[in-house]
Amino acid sequence: MRTTTRRTTTAAAAMAGLALALTACNDDGGGEGAGAGGGGGGDGEQPYVAIISKGFQHQFWQTVNQGAEDAAEELGARMTFDGPDTESDVEQQLQQLQTALSGNPDAVGFAALDSEASIPILTQIDGQGIPVVAFDSGVESDIPVSTVSTDNYAAAAEAAEHMIELTDGSGDVAVVCHDQTSLTGIQRRDGFVETIEEQPDMQVVDVQYGGGDQLQSTNITKSILQANPDLAGIYGCNEGSAIGVVNGVREQNRAEDLAVIGFDSGQGQIDAINEGIMDGAITQDPYQIGYQTVETAVAAINGEEVEETVDTGYFWYDADNMDDDEIARALYE
Repeated sequence: MRTTTRRTTTAAAAMAGLALALTACNDDGGGEGAGAGGGGGGDGEQPYVAIISKGFQHQFWQTVNQGAEDAAEELGARMTFDGPDTESDVEQQLQQLQTALSGNPDAVGFAALDSEASIPILTQIDGQGIPVVAFDSGVESDIPVSTVSTDNYAAAAEAAEHMIELTDGSGDVAVVCHDQTSLTGIQRRDGFVETIEEQPDMQVVDVQYGGGDQLQSTNITKSILQANPDLAGIYGCNEGSAIGVVNGVREQNRAEDLAVIGFDSGQGQIDAINEGIMDGAITQDPYQIGYQTVETAVAAINGEEVEETVDTGYFWYDADNMDDDEIARALYE
């Protein structure tokens, strides 16, 4: 059982309130609404939360955005949502984070592509008394007042347990992951690999990174399968990686003799499970990630105590349980 701790952000909220008061004297704030390219400071009436995600290309992030939009509407806040073109473009994301700061937000939600590279800008944000809420992926710093995310290590360990079951606890397996710089990528890799390595008759023979890009992950998968003709299973660490794994397995005609496990949801993985190419996957709850990021940010702005860690949960889903109400709500197409 995880122990939840709390952190008070009264001082940060006071400074953010001062920024709001000063900003209220300006008439040239940015436009309202969510979406890439949004910006502008608070208008003196609504708290302004600037969110920088890891991208837009996957349905996951669109669902995160929807949850954030709904929370902002319900809480009377203004929210902008931005992210880089790909989940490998760290520099673009850092530029977007800097741009968000220049828009005078009252709080920032940030899903780091590189947990270390963002520290200088986050330090600047923190120095201005603006609370930072990390989401989806934490950062290696105590700057965020809260981290809203799945327990990615535990979720990946569960994926490994299913891989062990599917392979009868023996054989070689491989991993196609999105990156090795974000905490999400690291935890989803390590939770799986370290659990597999506890099995005396199993080993992870290859771990490769495709940036979450489907085509790159497809090519990586085909190379892994060609180099390891006796491979027993393969695991994709996020939506793009998992779809690449599915495509590579399909193109190499390996679906019959290979255990395939993914992470995240999306129509491609749902279809692959229904077709029998993928055995199952771990799904997060992206709507709740977005919703609770904004909810936590607004609480921090108001000087309320916030949870240091907000665990948004995860589920294993396969052909047998995808229609269960609890799981169906967490799947996105």
